[in-house]
Amino acid sequence: MDWLKSPGWRGNKVLLGLLPILILILLYVVVAADRNAINPAEKITPMPSAMVEAMAGLVFEKDQLSGEYLFWSDTLASLQRLGLGLLISTLSALVVGLLLGVLPTFRATFGMTVTSIAVIPPIALLPILFIVFGLGETAKVALIVVGIAPFMVRDLAAYIASLPREQIVKAQTLGASTWQLMLRFALPQAMPRLIQALRLSLGPAWVFLISAEAIASDVGLGYRIFLVRRYLAMDVILPYVVWIAVLAATIDWLLATSSRRLYPWAQGPSH
Repeated sequence: MDWLKSPGWRGNKVLLGLLPILILILLYVVVAADRNAINPAEKITPMPSAMVEAMAGLVFEKDQLSGEYLFWSDTLASLQRLGLGLLISTLSALVVGLLLGVLPTFRATFGMTVTSIAVIPPIALLPILFIVFGLGETAKVALIVVGIAPFMVRDLAAYIASLPREQIVKAQTLGASTWQLMLRFALPQAMPRLIQALRLSLGPAWVFLISAEAIASDVGLGYRIFLVRRYLAMDVILPYVVWIAVLAATIDWLLATSSRRLYPWAQGPSH
C-alpha cells in the first residue's frame, strides 16, 4: 500500500487525529485503575470518576467566599488576558513588520533591536515587568506581548522582504507611493502569514500566561493549577490541563479556518 498516494486517510482525518488521544486516555484509565486497586487513597493518578466529582464543585457550585463559579471565572480571566495579549502582539507585528519589510532604512535602523529583544528569554523579564507594572493585569498581558510579538515581527518582516522584487518595481513604475506599496501590495500578501505566525505563537503565549498567573494572580487557569498542587489535587489539575489544551486547539482551529476562508489563494494543496 502506498501511504503517500492513498486517498483513504483524507476522509478519516478526524478519526485518525482522535485515535492517539483515545489510546492515551485508555492507557491512563488502565494505569489509574491498577494503581487505585493497590492503593485506594492514590492521588497521583485519580480515576475519571474522581475528576468528575472534583470538577463538579468548581463548575456547577458557587464558591462560598467569592460567590462565583470558580472554573468559569478562571477560564474567563485567562481568556481575557490571552486575548488582549494576542491582539496587541498581532497589531504590533502587523505595523512593525510592514515597516521593517518594506522600508530598508527602517529595517537597517531597528532590525537589530527587534532581533536583540526576540532572543531574550521572556520569563527572565517577568520580575522586571512585575516591578514596572505591578502585580495587576498589565504585567501578565505584557509578558505575553514581550514573549511572542518579537517573533511575529521578525517572521512577518522576513516574509515581506522576501516578496518578489519585480512586483515592487512594477508598482513603483505605475506610480505607487510607499504607503500604497504597504497597504495594497505588502499587506494583502502578509495577512495569511500573520495568521500563521499567530498560530505558531499560541503555545508560547499560553506558557507565558500560565507562568504569570502562577506567580501573581488570584484567578485564572494557571493560578488554580498552582494553588491546588500543594494538596496534590491531580483530580483538578489534570482536567484543567485538558481544558487548556481544548481551548488552545479551538483557537488554533478558528484561526486556521479563518485563514482558509479569507485567503484560499494562500493555502497549499493539502488544504
